[in-house]
Amino acid sequence: MGRWAQWSVLTSLMSAYAVCGVRADATEDHWPAWRGPRASGVSLTAQPPRTWSETQNIRWKAPVPGKGTSSPIVWADKVLFLTAIETDRPGTPPVAVPEGNTPPPFHGGKRPKTVHRFDVVCLDRTTGRTLWARTVREEVPHEGHSPEHGFASYSPVTDGTRIWAGFGSRGVHCLSLDGEHKWSRDLGRMTTKLMFGEGSSPVLAGQALIVVMDHEAGSAIYALDKDTGETLWKRARDEDTAWATPAIAEVGGKMEAIVSATKRIRSYDVRTGAQVWECGGQTQNVIPSPVVADGLVFCTSGFRGSELQAIELGHTGDLTGTSAVRWQVNKATPYVPSPILYEGRLYVCSMNRAAVSCYDAQTGQLHFAEERLETVKDIFASPVGAAGRVYFVGRKGTTEVIGNADTLEILAANRLDDEFDASPALAGGDLFLKGKRHLYCISDR
Repeated sequence: MGRWAQWSVLTSLMSAYAVCGVRADATEDHWPAWRGPRASGVSLTAQPPRTWSETQNIRWKAPVPGKGTSSPIVWADKVLFLTAIETDRPGTPPVAVPEGNTPPPFHGGKRPKTVHRFDVVCLDRTTGRTLWARTVREEVPHEGHSPEHGFASYSPVTDGTRIWAGFGSRGVHCLSLDGEHKWSRDLGRMTTKLMFGEGSSPVLAGQALIVVMDHEAGSAIYALDKDTGETLWKRARDEDTAWATPAIAEVGGKMEAIVSATKRIRSYDVRTGAQVWECGGQTQNVIPSPVVADGLVFCTSGFRGSELQAIELGHTGDLTGTSAVRWQVNKATPYVPSPILYEGRLYVCSMNRAAVSCYDAQTGQLHFAEERLETVKDIFASPVGAAGRVYFVGRKGTTEVIGNADTLEILAANRLDDEFDASPALAGGDLFLKGKRHLYCISDR
């Protein structure tokens, strides 16, 4: 049986987990990718605490080496994330820096002059002890990044057997769960807008690892064979810099990779790379990732405008302005945080403010609009949900917990002594929060 025939059989077996590429025998007890087992931000089985502090419900607190806003993932007894560690060794960037990409001082960061290590880190879930850390690349980055994140803004993904780590201009890498190197691919260097940096995480879709590289000098989407790293297909994209992680949808027995970006939302056939549909309507600098559920995909953005579109799956061609756009709004949508879809309710922040709106996902009916959280102000992390609650993590250490309901009910406000831009992970009775200095395992069990 050929590889694609094998994949067709596999696809028919894994419909429940198509959105994140997890094996069909996997359970909801893991958090295998940055938006969880269904790429919606929700765990159906986790029972995390409602309250915590530096002295309450902290199972462990582990120092974070290096810098980066990579969100943690969880599989069984392992917690994994990516980081970039600056060394004191001088070096030369691997490629010439393009002319005309010098940003004003208040935009992207300065170009590095020293070698950085790009590491995959694995911690013991029970104790927080480092089980292993593997350097997959060492070099001087060819351009800088926004001071808001770093060179490790990607999150890894796992199928319970292997880990795939995307570092953008520093390549895509595959390791075993024990840290053994399997393969690496260099897909070239990205030139990002005003040196803002990189950050679209790879996603699994059956046999394929989908990698999006949207930048100023030759955007493209790749499907790599997850076992070997070889290119299954590559398609050029008419886009400038964007940061949204793709969403995987199963439509009519086939997988589609949906990518939200400034010029167009586009859906690709995962098997062939052919474009299935496209739709205009998003704003500039698209960062939030799409969410797929119940025959719809929800795409949103919030820089220099506001847009939230609920697009019906199963169509082909240009869907702009058609009835395939089930509903849309153009007010109070997020710039950085992705939306969360929980039991038919879609929650979004307004720009990077903790002003929350909630919609009926099927109809677009507004439940509540721009309700301010009491103690959270700015927010980059994408919210997560479990046990009938939604968790909003602020940049300055405060997390507010609300009920998953048609009206806003704040259940708890919790504070830690760190700053948080990475998105949380949920598994079992544990909530994992990765700050700039520490990774916390929060549990009352």
